[in-house]
Amino acid sequence: MTVSRTIRNQAQTMKGRITEELGRVTRNRRLKRRGRADRVSGSLKQAVEKTKDAFRRNGSGPR
Repeated sequence: MTVSRTIRNQAQTMKGRITEELGRVTRNRRLKRRGRADRVSGSLKQAVEKTKDAFRRNGSGPR
């Protein structure tokens, strides 16, 4: 996993957390949902990258 992808995914996750909290404070459901979507999306992207790396390190993969 490249450092730039890691930073990008973590930034998206943090942006989502901030947006979600802002939506919670202002009682804006749309903002809260958008923040949750960003947070989950960033986390999933990070998990996919970690899975790819695990397969690359083990030398096993689709054949």
